[in-house]
Amino acid sequence: MDFQIIHIDETDSTNRWLRENGLGEMVVVADYQTAGRGCGSNSWESERGKNLTFSMLIHPDGISARRQFHISMAVSLAVCEALGQHIGDLSIKWPNDIYWRNGKIGGILIENQLQGDIIKASIIGIGLNVNQQEFKSDAPNPVSLWQITGQEADRQKLLDDILCCLGHCLYQNVRQQYLQMLYRRKGFHPYTDKDGAFMAEIVDVEDDGHLLLLDDSGQRRRYAFKEVQFVV
Repeated sequence: MDFQIIHIDETDSTNRWLRENGLGEMVVVADYQTAGRGCGSNSWESERGKNLTFSMLIHPDGISARRQFHISMAVSLAVCEALGQHIGDLSIKWPNDIYWRNGKIGGILIENQLQGDIIKASIIGIGLNVNQQEFKSDAPNPVSLWQITGQEADRQKLLDDILCCLGHCLYQNVRQQYLQMLYRRKGFHPYTDKDGAFMAEIVDVEDDGHLLLLDDSGQRRRYAFKEVQFVV
């Protein structure tokens, strides 16, 4: 994929910047985001000039609206593939948080624009903890590449690697690879939903992104995003 890459010093949100300024296939990278966020109401802590905070504008070819979760799978796998050149023990916490062991090293926020039953464009925001040495927010489990390796990483090279990996993940069947990379993909683990805590194991992720769990009483449970939480 041939991206125009724009570097800016500061913005409130790279996703918002692309919504207002994006043309063609474009990437905007910010040294600092004043209002970086994860999904829902979650905020994202990132020290100025230390991490990789960027958004991509893509125009997928022929991906239907009912298959839009494919983009989430492909992007998650591309980030893991690029990070995998530096560290192991990576996984994807459903739907698209990037984990190293039990620590969150990256987050992804995707905004799809539909035209009929086809995805016209996608804005993909990615935040990766790269060279930050200390986290001061009340986020429960952040971890950075520097904390894992003890070495400073080249943020530009990491960005280039992610874009390269996305180019070959986006138009492949990545479903099985995604399932294999899921955080806590084997065994029973604690979860919580509107009715309280329970133990369950992952059964599947449906094509539309719903998570299927089997609890320890043998009951199957189906969740949309934000309807269930992992207890980490």
